[in-house]
Amino acid sequence: MKVLAALTYYAPHWTGLTVHAVRVAEELAARGHEVTVLATRHLAGLPAREFRNGVEVVRVRPVLRLSRAQIAPAFTAAAARLVADCDVVQLHTPLPEAPLIALLARLLGKPVVLTHHADVVMPAGFANRVLEHAALAVLTSAARLASAVTSYSRDYADHSPLLSSFEDRLSCIAPPVRLPAPDRAAAMAWRASFAPGTRNLIGFAGRWVEEKGFDVLLRAFPLVLRALPDARLVFAGESGVVYENFFERCQPLLDPIRDRVTFLGLLREPARMANFYALCDIFVLPSRSDMMALVQVEAMLAGTPVVASDIPGARVVVARTGFGRLAPPEDPEGLARLLVETLRDRERFRPRREAVVACFDPQRSIDDYESLFRRVLRDAR
Repeated sequence: MKVLAALTYYAPHWTGLTVHAVRVAEELAARGHEVTVLATRHLAGLPAREFRNGVEVVRVRPVLRLSRAQIAPAFTAAAARLVADCDVVQLHTPLPEAPLIALLARLLGKPVVLTHHADVVMPAGFANRVLEHAALAVLTSAARLASAVTSYSRDYADHSPLLSSFEDRLSCIAPPVRLPAPDRAAAMAWRASFAPGTRNLIGFAGRWVEEKGFDVLLRAFPLVLRALPDARLVFAGESGVVYENFFERCQPLLDPIRDRVTFLGLLREPARMANFYALCDIFVLPSRSDMMALVQVEAMLAGTPVVASDIPGARVVVARTGFGRLAPPEDPEGLARLLVETLRDRERFRPRREAVVACFDPQRSIDDYESLFRRVLRDAR
């Protein structure tokens, strides 16, 4: 098959959506399929065309950034050329150009698989509500033109304003998550370098944006300290997100506990990330909105139990594996209580790697995508 994948940000950009798209593209290429990716040239130094691990990557220059979206007028023109030469189009959404590319594919008789990574959820404010509604309208029009739509889980799909409208063409495929086994000696040495003597180390990771709910954790942490005075937070990820000033807004919550928080920055190497999870006693993700964060599965693969928000999508990993606890959303007191209880009884929730892989097998995810692409192509023909 010739597969064209289109998305706003591709590697070396680093988010769960991008990692998901990269793994699907590269593993399909490794199976002998011809895979091309169309994305924006979000950094000026990136080449307009290159091959990365068997995948041809075509990038077009954006002219404007609107919140997290990159506006690139040349994107659709480039898509027109590439769609004509492919068998199947995969659209990774949110993607502003999704309706136009889906329409082009429909006119050319090419099936479209819309892989939806999350509904657009913006911070408070009238302008952001307008953007949310506009994004929903754009993605709904693209989904109507798609042969198939995918979600990470049925739980998220049932509660999504977008996905719940397309039950007739919905497939649920978990993201392909891979992580090497950690080097525990190296992880413990790393931990001792910034948290010597700490017995209760709480890790969290991701983009520091409002939907991840890190402010809830910062409000909960002083309550954790009352019960566990040696507790410490450690964060891996980007705090300076260009399209939100949420990190700056969290400074009043950070200031009183700053001596108990370690920032490791963005960790790109899988082995380094595995060691990060392994050095934590518990991993927490108090999201307000999340389809299913890959970091939860990664933490469990490294043997670290997870506390996550009990919201659609975000609760799936803990619910399926049992290796953690689910906290009431936006409830600092409830989150603090669960963190303390789980830290005191963490061996009860300690993940077993083979059990996590059984629930979230990356090979099965790629098999499912390959089968879906073959099915929509067969139906189109």
